[in-house]
Amino acid sequence: NIMKLLIAIVNNDDSALVSSALTKEGYSVTKLSTTGGFLMVGNTTFLIGADDSKVQKAKDIIKENSQRRSHKTPSTAAFGTGLAEGDLGREVSVGGAIVFVVDVESVDKY
Repeated sequence: NIMKLLIAIVNNDDSALVSSALTKEGYSVTKLSTTGGFLMVGNTTFLIGADDSKVQKAKDIIKENSQRRSHKTPSTAAFGTGLAEGDLGREVSVGGAIVFVVDVESVDKY
C-alpha cells in the first residue's frame, strides 16, 4: 500500500461542501483554519491520508466542490486614504482550491 498525503487549501465558503463530500466517500479528513493569499481571506486546509489508488477520486471531489468567484477589492492606493471618486478597485478571482500530493514514508497510529 502506497500512502499519499493530500494537502488541500480551500476557500472557507466551500469548506463544508468539500468536507461533507470527502467524508461521505470514506476519506479521513483533518481540517485546519488558515489564512493567506492576496486578500488574506480565511481558508480551510484539509489534511487527507489516502491510498495511492484513491488520490484522484479525492482530487475530483475537491475540484467539484470548490468554486472560483469574483471579489471586488479596493485598490491598494485607497488603504488609509479613502476611495477617490471613481476608484472602485478591481475584480479579483478568489476561491477554488489548491491541492498538494506528498509521498508518505510511514503512518503510525498510537
